[in-house]
Amino acid sequence: MKKINTYIFTVIAAVVFFSCDDFLDTMPDNRVEINTKEKITQLLVSAYPKNSAALIAELSSDNARDNGSLYSPYNREQEDAYLWKEITSTGNDATKAVWEGHYAAIAAANAAIDAIDKMKNPADLEGQKGEALIARAYAHFALANVFCLPYNPQTANSDMGLPYSNKPETKVKIMYSRGNMEEFYAHIDKDIEAGLPLIKDEIYSVPKYHFNKAAACAFAARFYLFYHKYDKCIQYATEALGSNPEALISRWARIASMASNFKVRSDAYISADEAGNFILMPCYSSWPYVHGPYRIAERYGHHQSIFEKESVRANGPWGSMRNLYIANSVWGLEQKLLVTKIGPYFEYTDKAAGIGYLHSVTVPFTAGETLLCRAEAYILQSKFAEGVADINTWIKGNCTPTTSLKSQEDLVDFYEKIPFMPLQVEKDEERSIKKHINPQGFSVSQGVQENLIHCILHLRRIESVHEGGRWYDIKRYGIEISHNRDELTDDILRKDDPRRAIQIPQDVRSAGLTPNPRN
Repeated sequence: MKKINTYIFTVIAAVVFFSCDDFLDTMPDNRVEINTKEKITQLLVSAYPKNSAALIAELSSDNARDNGSLYSPYNREQEDAYLWKEITSTGNDATKAVWEGHYAAIAAANAAIDAIDKMKNPADLEGQKGEALIARAYAHFALANVFCLPYNPQTANSDMGLPYSNKPETKVKIMYSRGNMEEFYAHIDKDIEAGLPLIKDEIYSVPKYHFNKAAACAFAARFYLFYHKYDKCIQYATEALGSNPEALISRWARIASMASNFKVRSDAYISADEAGNFILMPCYSSWPYVHGPYRIAERYGHHQSIFEKESVRANGPWGSMRNLYIANSVWGLEQKLLVTKIGPYFEYTDKAAGIGYLHSVTVPFTAGETLLCRAEAYILQSKFAEGVADINTWIKGNCTPTTSLKSQEDLVDFYEKIPFMPLQVEKDEERSIKKHINPQGFSVSQGVQENLIHCILHLRRIESVHEGGRWYDIKRYGIEISHNRDELTDDILRKDDPRRAIQIPQDVRSAGLTPNPRN
């Protein structure tokens, strides 16, 4: 379904680990040679994944509930993700598409790097090589967040990683191994450190559609937070945010002042002119329809009870939800409420027949999320004053001018008084923004540090709603959650449940790659 330039097609087909032998019947040496700056620059357009894991991550998280058999799911991906089942369908949001889309992007990056190396790394291609290295690192990191357990230094040498592809393949039927997470993260680390100094914003006509300097630094900040290298997280987040981060995170005040129109506001959220958007990535996806304000896909969704008790409209340190701009730009139904972030776009291939592709535009890295990465890194280093300052910057940028800033004592007291939400709720009044944490490979002290982390988790759940970030926090912090099932007992995801690593696609396993374990 994807449109890929013909001169790179065989490169991509040979690398993405398909089980389909049709791609492997011919050696990939028949490709057109990539030997000019223009060809390399054009090739890098394909170094970004054309599929997103947002649907899988959101439905796997506690941002969804079963609304009952009166409603129907949109597709198998929606239902299987919610039920933590293996996703065997082949739609654009299925695991197969996510896997293939990301490894196709990696293949394009590898082809660009190889071509630049063969041209002896000329100075006028430094920016392109930097972009290719960062794009390769990002696609691998995104895959690990879906198909692997979170990085845990205590178990990383035994936890399964994924194949790290760092060169174009020239042989058919290569047997790949998954390696471990220690090796996998080391490869990402190496690519980031090699690529970042080479990034040059001036080579892009529209920098927001590429790994420009701010986007690359924001990616590095998140990676090093997940890698437990907090000094590096702080360093790169600061580079991305600059000296006035508040100016980058005030989008919701502007959106709230716009016409009360879903398309107008969702278009504004993904605008390339929005300073807080570090990078934009278009993709093929039905997610805008699945979670959107439409009378479809109502079986599993971000129900009003979650929206008002746990996430966007739950009371926070800012007081009533009326003080939080994002909480006042809301559309949808009781079964699935949403904020104006991800609108649908349709590409007609046959307008008369009504045939085409569903698209969305994702914003993988924003100033608000990067600020929260830095705040979390400060707090995990017990630099509470710096972390609280970043929290207040987030509050100031996202709340009405009358909202007061908070001291460390204010924040700790607010979260300390909130009761923990039970693992299984009997009634909606039991829902809460606070859940027990079981950090994976790091520690959080009771008292000040834990309550400030609860604040960060609350803010990030709001900041990343509909984009999958909550699932990655559930994994990193070992948060146990349950999914209700109509007329069945709740399904509980414990901190050590292997389903936290989504199963790799069936055809990849058939080709010989080791599956994720299951109980």
